Amino acid sequence: MLKVTQQPDVISFGGGLPAPELFPTSEIAESTARVMERVGPAALQYSVTEGIPEMRSWVAQRLSSRFNRTIAPEEVLVVNGSQQGLDLLGKVFIDPGDHIVLENPSYLGAIQAFDAYEARYLTVDTDEHGMLADSLERVLDRADPFPKFLYLIPNFQNPTGRTLAAQRREQIVRICERYDLPIIEDDPYVELRFEGDVLAPLSSYAKRGGVIYLGTGSKVVAPGLRVAWLVIPDEETREKVVLAKQGADLHSGTITQYVFHDYASTPAFEEHIRQIVHTYRRRRDVMHDALREYAPASVEFNRPQGGMFLWARVPGLDTTQLLRVCTRERVVFVPGESFYPARDVRDGMRLNFSNASEERIRTGIQRLAKAIAEA
Repeated sequence: MLKVTQQPDVISFGGGLPAPELFPTSEIAESTARVMERVGPAALQYSVTEGIPEMRSWVAQRLSSRFNRTIAPEEVLVVNGSQQGLDLLGKVFIDPGDHIVLENPSYLGAIQAFDAYEARYLTVDTDEHGMLADSLERVLDRADPFPKFLYLIPNFQNPTGRTLAAQRREQIVRICERYDLPIIEDDPYVELRFEGDVLAPLSSYAKRGGVIYLGTGSKVVAPGLRVAWLVIPDEETREKVVLAKQGADLHSGTITQYVFHDYASTPAFEEHIRQIVHTYRRRRDVMHDALREYAPASVEFNRPQGGMFLWARVPGLDTTQLLRVCTRERVVFVPGESFYPARDVRDGMRLNFSNASEERIRTGIQRLAKAIAEA
């Protein structure tokens, strides 16, 4: 697929890429100049593993209102993209053969990170409103050996775009507290809400230490900066993750932290987020409407309230095979099989709407619909 997408006439709904034309290039250049003038050599020097104090304080302040509690900067660990956060948590928690609990389907990058430590998976049923609490309880009640943690994406999930219903969030936290099961709450798309009420994170319902939270600047500034963060309330766990990071890269890039912090502290940052949300909302609408207009009646698809992805199903059709037809039609996507830990469901596909223009989205969906009809 990657080889095919290098060709300019191919329309890709496959990557999870932000729109590059929206990157704040001039603002980042200005922030870089201010950083070099203000702190100079310190921005180019080694730094502490946990992250520069300014960055940790910014994260703590921004999340405190969302968590409905005061987050101390000491709880924050800056990481080299949230993918590194997943890897470090896998390194700390997972021994070969350990069970972890996932939504079904779940984020492919998390599965890849945990596979590296030879994890096994217990999957929880989901519907259009996210993870089902009663299914989670059944899974935990039968689990042997007992899992190390629950991993989930509550807002605009990757790959499905679904959002975990408000009433289920506290239910899931209480179930995990009853079983003494840690939760890893991965929240990369929280700023990309197009409509609907802002929902409290699972972290806001948890007793101190029960939930580890991941956030990132990749979706709201630029993934190339590789600035993301973990909020780890439990000190013992946090110390172990810090030691794991020291062995991996010593610390995240100093200058990128300073530049990110400088830009995120300006009014332009909030305006930039509003622009991203406006653009992605329009692109979601174009993709949804094009599917409704062109796709065969058998195709099922959703209309996410935010994020970067739309989920579609073609009952009875293996979308891995469909992708081969689509490459001839010059359009690609990620087959759904990759997002199921057991690789046992093959009729889904993840469609990214953030990276293509409205015109290319409409053309791409026409091509996709033609391929589905042919398949």
